[in-house]
Amino acid sequence: MSDDAAVLVIVDAANVVGSVPDGWWRDRRGAAERLRDSLVPYAADGLPGLPGPVEILLVVEGAARGVGSVPGVAVASAPGSGDDLIAGLASAAAPERDCVVVTADRGLRRRVEAYGARCVGPRTVRPPAPDTA
Repeated sequence: MSDDAAVLVIVDAANVVGSVPDGWWRDRRGAAERLRDSLVPYAADGLPGLPGPVEILLVVEGAARGVGSVPGVAVASAPGSGDDLIAGLASAAAPERDCVVVTADRGLRRRVEAYGARCVGPRTVRPPAPDTA
């Protein structure tokens, strides 16, 4: 999966999982695993406006640490702040390699954009929960 020509898509798991109030807080690890599994098709198919294949790296932190990688989605457990790990990864990748960060975190967006990474919001990979009202 480590094709240097492929776009690197770094997913801020905490931010994306937290973007949909579906009870994720009751099982943070399980929520991160469900997100990881839902990302697998994007590795081959790409994201809207970004054709595949892409390399996907899901960054987890806190109670989600230790979630394993699966074919198509690599997982990195942040030893501390997930934002710091994401910024470091974006710094190492961009601008030599096309790098996209999936997050709605404004501070993180500013940090990674300073390195040349592009940002897209959580809805790019996770549609909003259906309205049950």
